[in-house]
Amino acid sequence: MATHGEAANGTRYDTIIAGGDVLDPGAGIGGRLDVGITDGRVAAIAPHLDRSMARTVFDATGQYVTPGLIDLHTHIYWGVTYWGIEADPVAARSGVTTWLDVGSAGAYSFPGFRRYIAEPNRVRTFALLNLSAIGLIAPTFELATLEYCNVPLAVSIIEENRDIILGIKARIDASTTRGVGIRPLEMARELADTVGLPLMVHIGTSPPTLDEILALLRPGDILTHCFRTQGEHRIIGANGRVREDVIALHEAGLILDIGHGTGSFGFDTAEIALAEGILPDVISSDIHQLAVQGPMFDMPTTLSKFLHLGMSLPDVIERATSRPAAAMRRPDLGTIKPGSAADIALFRVEEGEYTFYDTQMVARQGTRRLVNTLTMVDGVPLPRIPERKRMVWANLPAHQQPITSMHTK
Repeated sequence: MATHGEAANGTRYDTIIAGGDVLDPGAGIGGRLDVGITDGRVAAIAPHLDRSMARTVFDATGQYVTPGLIDLHTHIYWGVTYWGIEADPVAARSGVTTWLDVGSAGAYSFPGFRRYIAEPNRVRTFALLNLSAIGLIAPTFELATLEYCNVPLAVSIIEENRDIILGIKARIDASTTRGVGIRPLEMARELADTVGLPLMVHIGTSPPTLDEILALLRPGDILTHCFRTQGEHRIIGANGRVREDVIALHEAGLILDIGHGTGSFGFDTAEIALAEGILPDVISSDIHQLAVQGPMFDMPTTLSKFLHLGMSLPDVIERATSRPAAAMRRPDLGTIKPGSAADIALFRVEEGEYTFYDTQMVARQGTRRLVNTLTMVDGVPLPRIPERKRMVWANLPAHQQPITSMHTK
């Protein structure tokens, strides 16, 4: 197997992706390089591979060749939950090859998630198990009945499915907990500690308070919706700066995840945090039945917003590849170094005049956007197939509904 910078003389390839600008920040690989793929794995990366030795050659001239994106916050339990979309059709047009479904399934519904979602998917599919045994069947309220927060049952499901369950998810806000206070998060903490997996916590509006939530987070845990613009759980304090306790936890190893969605990303919060040098560790979509309609749309659109905010393209790609892979404790993913699975995405960076919106429909004018042109899993291109019609209940909030008639994509 050839290593980076070495061309394997006489090696035959199933595919060569030729002439693109390879960008794998986590592995330190970059430049005008060819990528050779054999038996679903990256066989070589070098300036000039012998293209006559490949069955198929993709001309990537003028494009960026990156590891397939990893979306750390998705909802893909289609047909069973309120939020779920289908992953494969969206993956083919967005470059996401690894999907982490966060809490759609609880203990009662996880067997169905495995059988009917994870196993048939072309894309790599993992999950965080919801503390609540009923998961996200409905829009919210799953933690309001503590009897559903069955820690021993959740432990049993995790032990049977450790190959795809990579952590625990708990939505901790006023709507979800409905009067039971901080107790669900205490139970989620117990569950995560028992099974030795990270905990992702969704924040929104008090109660419980952000103080109560932060007290139960540990290094390696994930605080999602960290750049939200509304609600008492905003990480910006009364002084207009990022809270010192959030900074301290982040420096100790707490992972800050965007989780854009329909209600959890604000340009104002992002601009304050970035000005203070606090970059998100992971940029994720929180893609679901509503968010896919806009203003989030998909991962390339979400990443483009951070290009507009001044982050470099390598920093943005790293936070959608190797950084989420590390958060999932799967360093084998999110890279295209030789020997790795050939999960690969091609992107153009288009220049023009684009309007990007946060979840409150605050606009920012940008000049660059990422556009996916090819998505490969195990070296095989994903076909672009139609996406299913949205569910009858999947209506955007009133203030976001104008996005459907705007030219944002």
